This record gives sequence, structure tokens and C-alpha cells, in this order.
Amino acid sequence: MAEFPRFKYTMGDVRRAGEALATDLIWTDETAETIRQVFRIANNWRDSHAYPMSKIRYELSGQIRRNKIAGGFTMARLKRMPSVRRKLRAISSHLNQVQDLAGCRAVLPTIEDANALITSMRHNSLHTLHREDDYIIKPKPDGYRSHHMVFKFRGKGDDEVYNDRRVEIQIRTRLQHSWATAVEAVGLFRREDMKAGQGNPEWLRLFRLMSSEFLLIEGCAEADGERRDRVAEIAALNEQLNAVQTLEDLRQAVMITDNYVFDPRNKPDYYLIRYDRNSNSVKVDPQYGPMYAVQSYDNAESIDPSATNGRFNTVLVEVDDIENLKAAYPNYFGDVELFRNRLIEATGVDPAKFKLEPQPSAPQRPREKPDFSWLHKWKRW
Repeated sequence: MAEFPRFKYTMGDVRRAGEALATDLIWTDETAETIRQVFRIANNWRDSHAYPMSKIRYELSGQIRRNKIAGGFTMARLKRMPSVRRKLRAISSHLNQVQDLAGCRAVLPTIEDANALITSMRHNSLHTLHREDDYIIKPKPDGYRSHHMVFKFRGKGDDEVYNDRRVEIQIRTRLQHSWATAVEAVGLFRREDMKAGQGNPEWLRLFRLMSSEFLLIEGCAEADGERRDRVAEIAALNEQLNAVQTLEDLRQAVMITDNYVFDPRNKPDYYLIRYDRNSNSVKVDPQYGPMYAVQSYDNAESIDPSATNGRFNTVLVEVDDIENLKAAYPNYFGDVELFRNRLIEATGVDPAKFKLEPQPSAPQRPREKPDFSWLHKWKRW
């Protein structure tokens, strides 16, 4: 079995590190080493969730197969440290109590598939269901919809050292996924944290209204307000924001600059996605082995914010293949087509009005055994 990171500190160390992370850390020659130690402890605590996360994702994929759900996929990620810090500032909780340091996600074709998987995980998981929140039927105020389940890991033998690590599972439909990733993609494009409810109020209102449309499409509940009034407001906001065209520009801007041939006998265990806000480009590095992957993740997340000024957005992801990576994180690759098409349907405009000529792709390389020092680079906007 592959070696996974183990926790090396105490819960007291973790709580103190979390308290420090929730503050504004001032870097000086005198404080630098203390701050580095804070991040070492926090990173180690987060990284010690990698094994429970992997096992629970495996179970989640197994439940999809047992329910004979075709077209679904799963992914998992360790939470980005900047996101951890924002959460600690926003909630009255300790770092060791954060429930989504490790997260798994299942994206499924239909609402019926989602309900079947939720039921299976609720009754058949080997782990302890700690908390459950149904945001599919009762969306968050911003329109976010997904079903959240937090499990406490239960292991035997050598795995007992990971017991009670919390892993959050999000189960959602493709339509719900298209909404959530469109919010993030537009936020990246506009350099606004729309996922956290920050940014242009008209865009945020448009997403809220489209969530109500999706609620109606999936037959989950009656959306608030008259549909005629909602559609009229969506059309007006689209006109004001030029929203469909913005989404089309975003979608068309992505170009793969190189194509690599993968060796199916030596597939990566993880992928490290690194988005550069300055150049609007994305790099994807394959990672082999959990220990190497989490070390690369820790290294990629710049500790000193003054060094990069928030330039990079980095996340470590576990998926089955590169295509599932793009499906799991379309926001990084400019893929907002499904949400865009639904917006066009809601506004009743002619899709041809917004159609651009596709950008040319780079010619494929000859089929040869690859050098696995490769990386993908997507240039956008």
C-alpha cells in the first residue's frame, strides 16, 4: 500500500496554529520562523486527511457502480490553505473542527441518480455519518445547491490512526455542478470571490435567479416568485451584463497548447492545478504517490503572501483521469457551456448570435512514450 502522511503534532498545536491562521500574519525577520511553523502544523493536519479522503472516495465510487449509475464521476481534494484561513476568520471554530479539510464530490446525470447515491451512502457506508445538509431542496441564500454529508473515518488495524478524521462529501447533479463552477469561473475572470458572495451584485443576482430556474427544471420544489417575472429579470440582467457573450468569450478563450499521450500503466495518483491570475493561465502537474503529492501541494502554496500577492490559486485533486479532472474543475479551464446554454434558453435569445469560431488546437504529437515530467498548460483570456 502507498504511504500516506501521518499526523506529527498534538491537537493543542493544531488549535494554536488555527488561532494564528485566523489573524493577519505580519512577516518580519523576527516572526518568519514562527509563522512557518504555524503553516507546517496546519499543513500536516490537513495532509493527514489524505488517506481517509482517498478511502471514502473509493467507497463513493463503489456505491455509484452498485447503483448502476452511468455517466457519474467522483473527485477529491484537500482544502486550499487560503480557503482554510478565510473559513477560520468567518466561523467561531478551531482548525481541528473544520469539517471539509478533505472533500469528495460526486457529479451525476440526474436528480434521481443523486437521490439514489445519497440513500446508499446514508445506509451503507463503512464510516460514521456525522452531519448532513440538504441544499438541493433548500438552497443556500446565494442559490448554491448540493447535498452535503460529513463522515468520520472508521479504520481498523493500522488505519485506526486516522479514525475520526472528517471528510465532507458533496453529491450534486451536472446541472447543479454547472451552476457552481460557472460562479467560480466568472469570479476568476472578474477577480472577485463570487463563491463567497462577494463581487458584482448584478452577477450575483443573475446566478441566484438561474438557481431558481434549475430548481424548477429538476422538479425539486417550487421556486420563489412568478416564473414570468423571474425570466424577465434574467433577460434584463443578461442584457445589462452581456452575460451570455461573457460566458461565450470565457468558453472560447481556452486553448490546449500541447497534447500528451498518457501511459495507462502509469497513471498519476493526483493532479496539482495551479492557476496564475497574472497571466490567466493554468498548469496541471501529475503527481505520483501521496507523500510526494502533498509535499508538492505544500510547496506550491506560498506561505509568505507578500511574495506573490495572491497571484496563484492552487489545489491538489484526486481523480481517475485527466478528462474527469476537467469535468470536476471546469471553472479553471473556462468550460461553462452547460450553464451558458441554459441561460440562453431562459432568455430566449438566438444562440447563433453569440457563436464564435472555435480556436485552433495545437497539432497532436506523434504517439510515443511520454516523458512524465510533462505538464498541461491552458492559456485563457
